[in-house]
Amino acid sequence: METGTQFTDNRAKQHDDYVIRVFDNPLEITPAAWDALCTRQDTPSPFMQHAYLAALHSSGSATADTGWHPQFVTLWQDDTMVAGCALYLKDHSYGEYVFDWAWAKAYADHGLNYYPKALTAVPFTPVPGARLLAMDAPSRLALLKACLSLCQQQNMSSLHLLFTSPADRAACDALGLLQRQTVQFHWQNHGFASFDAFLASLNQEKRKKIKQERRRVSDAGVTFRRLQGEQIQTEDWDFFYRCYERTYLEHGNAPYLSRSFFKAMQRDMPSNWLLFIAERNQRAIACSLIAIQAEGTPEAVAYGRYWGALERVDCLHFEACYYQPLAWCIEHGVSRFEGGAQGEHKMARALMPVTTFSAHWLAHPAFSDAVARFLDRESAGVDGYLEHLAERSPFKSEPSQ
Repeated sequence: METGTQFTDNRAKQHDDYVIRVFDNPLEITPAAWDALCTRQDTPSPFMQHAYLAALHSSGSATADTGWHPQFVTLWQDDTMVAGCALYLKDHSYGEYVFDWAWAKAYADHGLNYYPKALTAVPFTPVPGARLLAMDAPSRLALLKACLSLCQQQNMSSLHLLFTSPADRAACDALGLLQRQTVQFHWQNHGFASFDAFLASLNQEKRKKIKQERRRVSDAGVTFRRLQGEQIQTEDWDFFYRCYERTYLEHGNAPYLSRSFFKAMQRDMPSNWLLFIAERNQRAIACSLIAIQAEGTPEAVAYGRYWGALERVDCLHFEACYYQPLAWCIEHGVSRFEGGAQGEHKMARALMPVTTFSAHWLAHPAFSDAVARFLDRESAGVDGYLEHLAERSPFKSEPSQ
């Protein structure tokens, strides 16, 4: 596909009471207008801020060259942007965390093209939140209609909205999109006064396991430094990237995000980042980078994002990625810590299963029907899985809400 030829390429089109403008470069959208919409949503997150999406583009991490062709759809009334979404045309399914490889294979087996497809998501970021940014429900619905219309005009096989918010799901339901469930693991702060108070809420087996894991790290001579916001200096970001890159390379892949992306984070969104650096013998050996909601948002949330290590220490991953962040969340009154995609092992660290959602439209009627039947079976399986997980709660009893 050639970039710049999809949809309207920032040419205005009238739709109902709105003017549609589509941008193939998010840097052309006024940041203040975009972020004003972000703050109005039911589940805002730092990952939908203009600076985050712009950094993905300007750093070369999510561009046409990497298979993410930006086509940001916006709705306008006069000079006011009343709705917008980060839409990408994709010729692969990497970096999404809601897996549709089997759907693509089924298309190919029948001689049909699944790619290019359209995707409304934050690249490489499986964090639930608002995807259809809008002033109100009618403009959100109009935005989704505009996306579907553009997909039909350009003969896209499908449109996918990943890790959606409740308001997104209502709009998708209204237009008959297929809904899909997946499971993540999140930790809830039930008013714990301290990390010890949190441990006391767990059953004896899990409490003992966590203490043992933390002791192994401590006995290995590892200590931690916490750096937040502008305390994270360039040399700290450099060390983080060494660890982050090494983790990907050890698994046989190049990292999704470039070093210049994190330079933009340091410059444009410093208040949204928290870095834990593990040290031994006065030498940094590992780190984990946590995203946090900045002040002024409805709910304080922290997000487990990236980790890496230059040395092997038993249980260091658990300490850096779970116990240190949870202790920080308790100290700072943060209400929720999201541990990222998948990972049933997180339940042993008191991250409990929650349902996340995506929505899907497929242009081919027969395949849409087949996927609908598949999702019915899959949803029943997810419900059964959640019931099974509920029986394995690490808590003594269900914490009061």
